[in-house]
Amino acid sequence: MPLSNSTLQQELFHASARLQTRRHFMQTCGMGLGVAALSQFEEQATASAGDAIAGRRERPAKSIIYLHMAGSPPQHELFDYKPELAKHHLEPCPDELIEGKTFAFIKGKPKLLGPVFPFRKYGNSGMMLGEKIPHIGSHADELCLIRSMHTDQFNHAPAQLLLHTGTSQFGGASMGSWATYGLGSENENLPGFMVMVSGGKMPSAGKSLWGGGFLPSVFQGVQCRGEGDPILYVNNPKGMSSDLRRASLDALNELNRREYETFQDPETLTRIEQYELAFRMQTAVPDVMDISREPQHTLDAYGAQPGAASFANNCLLARRLVEQGVRFVQLFDWGWDIHGTAAYDDMHTQLVTKCNEADKPIGALLTDLKQRGLLDDTLVIFGGEFGRTPMVEARNGTLKFLGRDHHPDCFSVWVAGGGFKGGHVHGSTDELGFKVAENGVDVKDFQATILHAMGLDPYRLSFASQGLNQRLIGPANTPKIVSSLLS
Repeated sequence: MPLSNSTLQQELFHASARLQTRRHFMQTCGMGLGVAALSQFEEQATASAGDAIAGRRERPAKSIIYLHMAGSPPQHELFDYKPELAKHHLEPCPDELIEGKTFAFIKGKPKLLGPVFPFRKYGNSGMMLGEKIPHIGSHADELCLIRSMHTDQFNHAPAQLLLHTGTSQFGGASMGSWATYGLGSENENLPGFMVMVSGGKMPSAGKSLWGGGFLPSVFQGVQCRGEGDPILYVNNPKGMSSDLRRASLDALNELNRREYETFQDPETLTRIEQYELAFRMQTAVPDVMDISREPQHTLDAYGAQPGAASFANNCLLARRLVEQGVRFVQLFDWGWDIHGTAAYDDMHTQLVTKCNEADKPIGALLTDLKQRGLLDDTLVIFGGEFGRTPMVEARNGTLKFLGRDHHPDCFSVWVAGGGFKGGHVHGSTDELGFKVAENGVDVKDFQATILHAMGLDPYRLSFASQGLNQRLIGPANTPKIVSSLLS
């Protein structure tokens, strides 16, 4: 007989407790009993978790759809309106801005680059956004736009890792893993954390961006494929029936159970749960991942095409997944690293292409979530790993093609739904868009605020590993919850 989900939860919790000292156990058990929450909380564990989540929001968000534009979109063309920068287009950059600064590719004294495309006002809020994102702009009154984000990493992989795992080095646990560790999943037949990649390439930091790190591996993200079987090996091999697979799984689980009884390793129980989840997914995954079940007008709104691999398809799938109770859906879209080194890497070509690919489906996603009553309970996050310079890169000493270098000192991110203020702009940069001028938001501040919006205490959400209480926001208590972003 297969083990029940609740039995696995209880066993994994007890196993983890046995491997810790009494002090470590008392320090970690209160934070969600997350070790026990593999795909759903046991009723008793949920009650204990709720008691321990200090400062819990009255109505926390239930799920997150994180739209990461890998490479980082240029905020000066899309989100950070700088008329003064336009006035000084192609003038030498002031010395005081670049003195002592190091850039990824800019050498010497660069020239300022005014916005390549115009901005205009959107919505009742009059939010200034680029004209190349009209569908996103149509939701300006739902957007909480943060113009004052900053990071300390200017290379893609470390910056992506810092944003999503809390550390610029490999080995950290991703934000989606922390969310499912702390809250569990609302659907026992689907993973709590699912990932999709578009744009033809993986993000620079690879699969570590959705890894579980030191958390039990059941909390790591499950990547879905754009073509073919959505998840490898979810279907039975040729010649194997469901009954035979069930019998094989029972035999394998019995071997794992004996191994656990001998060595008391909680990862053995995690392995059992993963096999069980994979078996349950055989029914759930083909259904939820089949967008051909959607009406034609919905497919048209997203620009989605059943059977194709595209960002539009992934946006529609994201809605279907959160509708089915998936806690965290991560979409990575490659191709936003626009340096202006060649014709295909120019603002007039690549940025226009990426905006055309992303703007319509994101607008449709926000519309869809709102119409279905899901936006109040779902956080939709859009952004890159850092910003772009207000100077033209001119890497080869030519201005024939236009692009911007990496810039960690300021960038823009927006959040919609889940209790964030709509039609709100937080923070600002200086008149040239080079550095934060007011109300700066560090990456870890952002992480703390997102966890808080989900009803989790970012300071107490921890996991004992390597002699430390590991946290998404790091060991120090300096990150702050930016409450002014929340309604």
